[in-house]
Amino acid sequence: MQNLVVILGTNASGKSELGIRLANHLGGEVVSADSRQVYRGLDLGSGKITPAQAGTVKHHLIDVADLSEYFTLAQYQRAAYSAIDSISRAGKRPLLVGGTGLYISAIVEGYELVDVPPNDPLRAELEDLPLPQLVERLEKSAPDAARRIDKSNPRRIIRAIEIAAAGRAHTAAHQSSPRYHCLQLGLTWPLAILEERIERRLRERLANGMIEEVAGLRSRGVSDTRLDKLGLEYRYITRYLRGELATLDDLRRELAIAIRQFAKGQLTWFKRDRRIIWLDPFRDYFQEACDRIREWEETPAGFDHD
Repeated sequence: MQNLVVILGTNASGKSELGIRLANHLGGEVVSADSRQVYRGLDLGSGKITPAQAGTVKHHLIDVADLSEYFTLAQYQRAAYSAIDSISRAGKRPLLVGGTGLYISAIVEGYELVDVPPNDPLRAELEDLPLPQLVERLEKSAPDAARRIDKSNPRRIIRAIEIAAAGRAHTAAHQSSPRYHCLQLGLTWPLAILEERIERRLRERLANGMIEEVAGLRSRGVSDTRLDKLGLEYRYITRYLRGELATLDDLRRELAIAIRQFAKGQLTWFKRDRRIIWLDPFRDYFQEACDRIREWEETPAGFDHD
């Protein structure tokens, strides 16, 4: 298996900047692992790289889908495999960089996924059900999936029911065939510092036009339901534009809380994988990452981190 360096982390951790620095240093290109950056038009809210950053390193899997589409995990995995292999064939180094845990796991673990398209009528029916009824329906239609997936996550429950309705087995959680030998390097900060970074970045994005970005999407026909499903910035700014959050301060406060909670969830996901090597944010973590990569590559079979 070919080697693949993975740079992962929480929101506002600095992982994207680290990925760009490493790609420049190592002669590589970045494959994004972000479930919202795949969509065109989600720029400030999803934290896409700036045009200046895009000019220094080629990025893949950004702006590859329209908001009218539903970009599935299987589509992401297939496109990411293609990008990683293409970069390698060109004699460059691929780096998988992002914070969407499921996207990263799909590549690192090599999930064997079922590519079932969205069933819009079924989704419309399911989205009106309270969580207990969703769980009950999942247990009846897909008992194997019900034993594995997070029953507090309505989106995953709905997707599992949708897959079962198509007559397919829900295999993503228990079958895998890894294609790459991966070194996973993680970046985050102590909670108090991370919260400060989240607040600062949120204020910058609001000042740079994030509210106007969401208003523009609405004016171009993107529904409030679609924006709400995108979560975080798009959900809360849509509520603000509808008048459900009375002031800009209300928006900033509620959104900051939601982003902090999301970052904690990211960390919980990543901490389950003991192979991830967490860089020290208080030192030169770029140099530490370079040292870790060099050490890993000099070991014939790489190394696992327990």
